[in-house]
Amino acid sequence: MAKDTPRSVRLGDQIQRDLAELIRRELKDPRVGLVTITSVDVSRDLSHAKVYVSSLAEQGGHSATVEALQHAAGFLRARLGHELRVRQVPELHFVYDESVERGIRLSQLIDAAVESDRRNPKDE
Repeated sequence: MAKDTPRSVRLGDQIQRDLAELIRRELKDPRVGLVTITSVDVSRDLSHAKVYVSSLAEQGGHSATVEALQHAAGFLRARLGHELRVRQVPELHFVYDESVERGIRLSQLIDAAVESDRRNPKDE
């Protein structure tokens, strides 16, 4: 895969900031609760943007959150058009980012292993 261009990285960062503000301020869908945009990957030709989101919704609510954001993608893209200074606003594709949950799960496993070692010390 080709390396990201500096322009696509800058545009991704700007989309991340603007989308976070738009979702917080203007999106009224009840399926979208507290959403964090973890990263945005913009294609080299700047026509598509994959938006990675994390949510505090319960286990089954992640798909509903992503579905609601994908449903509002046209509205969000139009609003981004007013904020960004680009000829064409990238098409938005929302994806749930599991890395936060995976990190929490690994941290809990490490804490459990350390606690287990502390309870059962082995003589060397």
